[in-house]
Amino acid sequence: MNSIDDVPRSALNTFRFSDVDEFRSAIRGLNFEFTPFVRKISAEQTILSLPGCDVNLTRAFPRVVDAQLVGDCTAIGITMDDLNVPIRFNGSQRARPVVVIGSGGAAYTTIEEVQRQIASVIFRPEVRDRGWPPTHTSFKIFEISAAGLHRLRSVVREVLSEAANPIAASELPLRGAAMKESLLGAVDDAFESAVSSRWTLRPNDGRSFRVFRDINALLTDDLSQPIYSDEIARKLGLSVRTMHDVVRRYRGMSLHRYLRLRRLWLVRRQLLAGADRVKTVALAYGFWHLSDFSRSYRDQFGETPSQTLDRSRGRQ
Repeated sequence: MNSIDDVPRSALNTFRFSDVDEFRSAIRGLNFEFTPFVRKISAEQTILSLPGCDVNLTRAFPRVVDAQLVGDCTAIGITMDDLNVPIRFNGSQRARPVVVIGSGGAAYTTIEEVQRQIASVIFRPEVRDRGWPPTHTSFKIFEISAAGLHRLRSVVREVLSEAANPIAASELPLRGAAMKESLLGAVDDAFESAVSSRWTLRPNDGRSFRVFRDINALLTDDLSQPIYSDEIARKLGLSVRTMHDVVRRYRGMSLHRYLRLRRLWLVRRQLLAGADRVKTVALAYGFWHLSDFSRSYRDQFGETPSQTLDRSRGRQ
């Protein structure tokens, strides 16, 4: 799924999804999990594979995303729209021109409350010699000038537009290398226009992000078991209040609201995979009050658990 190669080629593919259950990311080099906020979507993902880098343009949908790069890559991310609803990135959100960067193994979490258009460029091997900010284990976010963001967006659009046209096989290596160099130059310009902003200190705090990931790892070890806040906090050496504050910062909601949403989504995936009984799956994910579970499920997905299971059996 995430194998990486550098065969000289230019391949432009677009994938469209109208059903959140069918959404699959085609971005190479990025492992991610998502929890949707909506049932119906209109998502699109355009992937351009060039020698040495991939350009990705995604029309996303409201969701929570946890992602991590594979090794020996550098990823650059920007928004391609100007909505006044900022994405919550690594626990902070500002309606400012920004660029995010991560290198091999770096992780991030986002909350996208509305449909957004997002672009990313994944370079391989990892970019080490252009003076870009180091990232270590987590992605970093930087406020840049409006002009720097505009140039980077323009180069991404131009590269995708040019790649949509037929390219002779003999021209692929040179054309692809030139496109990659233009993208590198636009990223250089973006970082040169970086603005010193105190608000970026918080999402760039690697220690705080590690605490969140430790909490998240304990929370997801076994979602079928009851979650006791004091027990999780004690294992991590935190106060209960600190733990809840960290979860709310990175998830944008309370701990128990997020866990309920996550469990509902995991139940749905099991039902769509063809589980034997609704009750068995519900209990496996900690839903013992079945009428309350059915009501929450219907409110979230627009159908009952039994309807989901019947639909999955009809596909088999």
